[in-house]
Amino acid sequence: NPVKKVLYCQIYYQIKMKFINKKTIKLDKVLNELDKFVIRFIKILEKHTPYVIVSGYVAILLGRNRGTDDIDIFVNELNKEKFNALYKDLKNNGYWCLNSDNISEMHSYLNEGLALRFAIKNQTTPNFEVKFARKRLDKEALLDKISVIIQNHKINISSLERQIAFKKYYLKSDKDLEDAKHIETLFKENLYLSRINEYKRLLHNEMAKTWKG
Repeated sequence: NPVKKVLYCQIYYQIKMKFINKKTIKLDKVLNELDKFVIRFIKILEKHTPYVIVSGYVAILLGRNRGTDDIDIFVNELNKEKFNALYKDLKNNGYWCLNSDNISEMHSYLNEGLALRFAIKNQTTPNFEVKFARKRLDKEALLDKISVIIQNHKINISSLERQIAFKKYYLKSDKDLEDAKHIETLFKENLYLSRINEYKRLLHNEMAKTWKG
């Protein structure tokens, strides 16, 4: 499986990137199998709902040298009818849901704040972890997303400041801290530190609510 080879082998990319406006990064990079895998999926997804990619793949897309076996995505909340249309489109294009094959059950998972995992039929990895944006911070990630243009394809990702704060102050694993450092190093001239600090504050408030709950 060429996608898995990309996911688990360490590959170095010589890439160039720049902001062409405040909400768009132009990326000069040869598409690898993981990028193609993501683009194929989001071309289906965006026909049915706005989306934003968060977490590990963002750093990988921007040149970070590491692997992943899932791509995390937030989408707008969909009613059962609209979700059914999305699922049928994915199924017709060769994807399956690892959680269930029952529409009502899948939709209930999403409404409960759980993620659905989609992969190419007869495979389990790599997969897309899709969640409804139900919490305030998740909804805001959809609203302030930015776009990466790569060989005439557009991939929507969370804002860099939000990504850095989430990695540094919420997830905090070694891998996540390295992801944040990679983005900070690449875009140090373009980052708004005040936004990172604001997201840090919001994340701490969110964690405090969870602990109290």
